[in-house]
Amino acid sequence: MLHVDVLTIFPEMFAPVTGSSILKQAQAKGLVQIDVHNLRDYTHNKRRTVDDRPYGGGPGMVIKPEPIFEAVEAIEATCHSSGKPRSRPGCQIVLMAPQGQVLTQALAQELSTLSHLVMLCGHYEGVDERIRQALVDREISIGDYVLTGGELPAMVVMDCVVRLIPGVLGHEHATVEESFSAGLLEYPHYTRPPVFRGMAVPEVLRCGNHEQIAIWRKLQALARTLSQRPDLTTPPPGSFAEGEARSFRPSAASGGEPGGGANDRSRIHNASRGA
Repeated sequence: MLHVDVLTIFPEMFAPVTGSSILKQAQAKGLVQIDVHNLRDYTHNKRRTVDDRPYGGGPGMVIKPEPIFEAVEAIEATCHSSGKPRSRPGCQIVLMAPQGQVLTQALAQELSTLSHLVMLCGHYEGVDERIRQALVDREISIGDYVLTGGELPAMVVMDCVVRLIPGVLGHEHATVEESFSAGLLEYPHYTRPPVFRGMAVPEVLRCGNHEQIAIWRKLQALARTLSQRPDLTTPPPGSFAEGEARSFRPSAASGGEPGGGANDRSRIHNASRGA
């Protein structure tokens, strides 16, 4: 089971997320435990102060080291007899920060194998540097932009990580074929009705031939990746994958979606026969 501890000055932000959808189900199944801690509970004055002015001047306020150190030490004492989470394999303290390592599916997969994850949510101008030096195992960012605090990124990381834990999602292969899992974006999905406002579900998906469907999905995933995220993969020039992907790029004839036109369907059938 993964145990997640979140340290924040806005704990009320987390209840709607941790109490809904997949995160709620994962906790009900006993696959994850999420505890949110108010940093103000680890202060020692009437105003419950967690921040102060930065040394050297400048705008904004900085999160003080004392509340975070005390909160982490309290968690360590509760969860680990040694009092040192990093002395126990499978435990990491993560700081949500815009200068951190950018979250990817691969990083989320790595974090999903941990047994204990402590997430520190910065705010204002950031946290005292001594927190990074003495406590933090890694810093994580969800993109090259700045948010008001680390709470929203922490929720994104939690959702991304928890859904990868075996047993959380209903189907064992649910996370295998989705975007980024194999270095490609996910193929298009369709459901009933077969025709909606003149837009038909591709014939190959209704033919019942699983081999043809698998080929179609692989080509669609490659085409979508080359069209929308070419940075993720670059097939060798002149290869089958490169040529097929280029021919499957969205066009007006296919209604803006790869594989929507009759020519696309015939290419799929030809490709499946050639395979």
